[in-house]
Amino acid sequence: MFKEKKLIIFDMDGTLIDSVPSLSYAINYMLKAVGKDTLPEHIVRDFVGNGADVLIKRALLAKKEYQESELQQSYFNEAKGIFLDFYGKNLNAKTTLYPNVTYTLEVLKNSNYTLALATNKPIEFVPNMLEHFNIDNFFKIALGSGSTKHKKPHPQILQTICKELNIKPQDALMVGDSSSDILAAKRANIDSIALTYGYNQGINLKELEPTVVCSSFREILQYFK
Repeated sequence: MFKEKKLIIFDMDGTLIDSVPSLSYAINYMLKAVGKDTLPEHIVRDFVGNGADVLIKRALLAKKEYQESELQQSYFNEAKGIFLDFYGKNLNAKTTLYPNVTYTLEVLKNSNYTLALATNKPIEFVPNMLEHFNIDNFFKIALGSGSTKHKKPHPQILQTICKELNIKPQDALMVGDSSSDILAAKRANIDSIALTYGYNQGINLKELEPTVVCSSFREILQYFK
């Protein structure tokens, strides 16, 4: 189905790595620092997928949705500073690579596909994590929050990657685990593979009509034969 594609763009958190344990560790450190009750990991897991700002706001309000007016900017800024500082020092403390990620990336790269990374994680954290798991050399380009003006589900980050690599959207594919990934791909006119094991915030990704749905990372290889 995707054998003729030239570029495969991957999400990071919930797709390549399970970073929720480390994120939960940092979120609860932040919550204690600002005098709030801590949250169980499964709750934090539901808050992940739309970038650090959204994660922090959801944690401070302890709910999936929030109104901007519900948080004072100074309070949010203080909490964000605490979170980013602690998380930056503990990026890989409890983070793990999903099964068969290295193997699958290696097969795809050896099959002459160009691989790229598009994540909503702050870009300053990305190189360290890719190097830690020894997967940095697979990617021709890696962009994150701060690399472009808009984050996923806006298509800008995917469009930027295609432009930088001089590859047309119809020759690209997005692989991700959340609605942000699938919607960004749709808006960029890029085919997508939705992974069901990541951080989908309780959303049935099939309803977003990705091109393909897979339940494991290695399963994507069958579509490149």
